[in-house]
Amino acid sequence: MSMDKLYKEVMALNMMADTPEKEAAAKAFFKKLNAMPLPEHFNWADEIFESLHVKEHGEKAALIWTDIATEEKKSFSYREFADRGNQCLNRLRNAGIQKGDNMYMMVPIVPETWFSSYACIKGGLVIVPTATTMTMRELQYRFESFPPDAIVSDTAYTDLMDEAIKVTGVKPKIKIVLGKKDGWVSYSELDKEPAQAQAARTRPNDLLFCFFTSGTTGLPKKVGHTAASYPVGHLSTAVMIGIRPDDVHHNLSAPGWAKWAWSSFFAPLNVGATATGFNFSVLNGNQYLKAVASCKVSTFCAPPTAWRMFINLDIKKFDLSALRQSISAGEPLNPEVITQWKRHTGTEIRDFYGQTESTAMIGNPPWMAGKMRSGSFGYPSYMYDVVLLDDAGKEVTASDEPGHIAVRLDRWRAMGLFTEYIGSPEKMKSVFVDNYYYTGDRASCDADGYWWFVGRADDVIKSSDYRVGPFEVESALVEHPAVAEAAVVGAPDPKRHQLVKAYVILNAGHEPSRELALELFKHTMDILAKFKIPRIIQFVTEVPKTISGKIRRIELRENEISRKEKGHGPQTNEFFYWDFPELSSKLKN
Repeated sequence: MSMDKLYKEVMALNMMADTPEKEAAAKAFFKKLNAMPLPEHFNWADEIFESLHVKEHGEKAALIWTDIATEEKKSFSYREFADRGNQCLNRLRNAGIQKGDNMYMMVPIVPETWFSSYACIKGGLVIVPTATTMTMRELQYRFESFPPDAIVSDTAYTDLMDEAIKVTGVKPKIKIVLGKKDGWVSYSELDKEPAQAQAARTRPNDLLFCFFTSGTTGLPKKVGHTAASYPVGHLSTAVMIGIRPDDVHHNLSAPGWAKWAWSSFFAPLNVGATATGFNFSVLNGNQYLKAVASCKVSTFCAPPTAWRMFINLDIKKFDLSALRQSISAGEPLNPEVITQWKRHTGTEIRDFYGQTESTAMIGNPPWMAGKMRSGSFGYPSYMYDVVLLDDAGKEVTASDEPGHIAVRLDRWRAMGLFTEYIGSPEKMKSVFVDNYYYTGDRASCDADGYWWFVGRADDVIKSSDYRVGPFEVESALVEHPAVAEAAVVGAPDPKRHQLVKAYVILNAGHEPSRELALELFKHTMDILAKFKIPRIIQFVTEVPKTISGKIRRIELRENEISRKEKGHGPQTNEFFYWDFPELSSKLKN
């Protein structure tokens, strides 16, 4: 079967009514896909975006962009979108960038983000999404670990980029800036390039994405996705969301994260729908919903933090009549949020689950509307062979028994699964064990087949829609001369799911105090991205450890949960960032 026929099948599938027949059709489609060999070469930009979508509906809107503060709006057809991407690719090639090279992208939510990504996909370049919250220290690690061949950056981040380039000694072949900056090529110059470009002959297993993602031990991992795992793998995401070719889809996410590639790029553009992007610096719920209404968004994906914000607004003043599907990803939503949103919009918020390492893996697809169970995150996508494993690696068969969420690999390897942790064979061995991929999360499944999220098997902290690795925060804290040791965990929080809490052991000669806590908060702000800094610091004399000396974060975490459940107040020598007005100029939330 030719690849374009696969995408046409999904487009037709998503146009079906949300009935059991649609579920049966989805199951049959993924069964066929899972058994199907991929062609020797596949280039999504050339074969799907241009040869299918541009050819068949080139004047249809591919991207609608707006700035929620100024209300500036731009729209680009599928043909214009491809032209802009091709111009970017041609400029990169003129600078000596070749298939297999990489490009760091440190840009906000602007149209050029889509065009630059498209250029990389068509040219066989490795996209390195880079969050705009990066500090010099974090960029330095990334540049040393995966040196940049090309960079696209907003003007606001060029000084930081240049500093990291100087410190690490890397030599990118081209630096493109959105705006103007000495030593950088202005993105506006790309308009001079031809609007046609030859597609690279990419193989399905060619590396196409490198995502840096936090872990519990060590520095961020480099998650590698290919020319097939995301472009083809996100057919599962398109089906899980239920995006139709006539939909206007919106995803609330920033370009530095995998979720942007998931739902702002591939899921809508796979099926010929219209993607949208809303630029903002601080999330204003009223402005955001006004943009949702103005763009007539029909499928809307947002993190739980945003849904909780939205239901506390006067929703009825916004015309959300175009809204057809509402989707959430992250931690489970409480029933009241789902109930209130449905009361105002008529749509149920459907929860689903995946990772940077995967595409949509488990969730509530559209045909589950009206049959969802509060708190359940659905059931596995038919693209994935998902099972639960006990601590001995045996498959869990009993209902409601928690286990490790794993992808079984001996029957087929899920198309959307990542290919490698780049340069980390030891980490690969730790997650790929006995024909299973261990996600690092735990869940249970009830007798009716509904899955229930239990928590992380590791210690990564989930705060709002961000993942924070304890090791990075601990490393920053122990750089301070007063700190001997630090243990970082997630403390339960009703708004953000978890807050970053640091247990700090001081060196001799230092005593707990408000002044020292303030100093440590400021210290971490100078090293870490805003979302990673501790929100709570507690000075202690010891932390629980294993016999081998490893910190038992699970014990600290369980203590935080227990205290929260019992309604206990602040502890001795415990300090909260919101009690320090001195930090207000540095930290807005």
